[in-house]
Amino acid sequence: MSRQDPALAKALDLLDRFILFDGHNDLPFTIRRAADGDVKAYGLDRVHQESDTDIPRLREGRVGAQVFAAFVPTSVPDPGRFTLEQIAIGLDIETLHPDVFRPARRAADIAAARRAGRIASVISVESAVGLGGSLSPLRVWYAAGVRILTLCHNETLDWIDSATDTARHGGITGFGQAVVAECNRLGMIVDLAHASPAAQNAVLDVTTAPVLWSHSNAAALCPHPRNVTDDVLDRVKANGGVVMATFVPNFISRKSHEWMSPLQVHGKTPPGADIDAAVAKRANEAGPWPRGSIGELCDHIQYIVGRTGLAHIGIGSDFYGGPNPPDLADASRFPHLIAELVRRGWSDAALKGLLSGNALRVWRKVEAEAKARRSEAPGIARVAAETIGRPRRKPAG
Repeated sequence: MSRQDPALAKALDLLDRFILFDGHNDLPFTIRRAADGDVKAYGLDRVHQESDTDIPRLREGRVGAQVFAAFVPTSVPDPGRFTLEQIAIGLDIETLHPDVFRPARRAADIAAARRAGRIASVISVESAVGLGGSLSPLRVWYAAGVRILTLCHNETLDWIDSATDTARHGGITGFGQAVVAECNRLGMIVDLAHASPAAQNAVLDVTTAPVLWSHSNAAALCPHPRNVTDDVLDRVKANGGVVMATFVPNFISRKSHEWMSPLQVHGKTPPGADIDAAVAKRANEAGPWPRGSIGELCDHIQYIVGRTGLAHIGIGSDFYGGPNPPDLADASRFPHLIAELVRRGWSDAALKGLLSGNALRVWRKVEAEAKARRSEAPGIARVAAETIGRPRRKPAG
């Protein structure tokens, strides 16, 4: 495809006019793995052929606002500390590249970044395992700049069931309800990507603000447990939330999901598995891994819109330095996705909503809910003393 392609030319024009808000990118964890979390040593200003996200390709992809996820593996020894370290990497991205990134702590900051010619930087926490049984860290994370909370990752926590693990709670516990309420009070956007369908429904029952699915597709088209089921999609409109279509091969392509299924349990790679070796062995047995395409992703987008309406769809790439569909290989490829939707007849207004309008509406409504609850006291910290071993009273001496 060349720049002269009419649909691509139209897509580039739209991306110059409308802000592209990508709802999920794991660049902080990529930097942690590759450079021990040292943003300067990693060198974001050069192209990283071994990965998928850097400043040159964000610019080429016309990204106007990027959510950088502070991803926290469930099994790390000190998840509270790990969370803060991941948030700090996101802050370092902003601090070390102030000519490129503008911190976005309010919905209005997204447009301000565009006017300044910079990419808005939004920080999320992916997995609240670092709460450690207390609501208090939510206030600290918010004060540090976090505005989106993905409630869990691939494992079930003490208070919420993950989509890719054994359910233990039938959704969420009372503490899980308290986490949602505190996010609503603070103005933290609740993200239901990774939560089980029962947990998603439970959150929709109690939240007083719209929510996001920051990187999920439609389960009806690809039955990966991380995708959103029809019964949940049918509640999105009433909540006012947004499902952000993602680029993960196993979430796009039924063939990819089926190809990978023998290597996974509950839709995820078992801990300690050598996934590269397993994929190579599987390819020798079953042929190349079918990793999906832009066309299949657009099928998901249109299916979700069919269940929710045009006001409830967005984009959440989930770039993480891993394998992607060939035509969505890195952050430079967003215009090609938009070009395919242009070919499918999407209007400028519909594409504006997909690119950022819908997600920003959610953010503004979350801010309005927090403003209305400003007089409320902070959520009471809850500590499972029998689990954490924390003394209830200060020892003498």
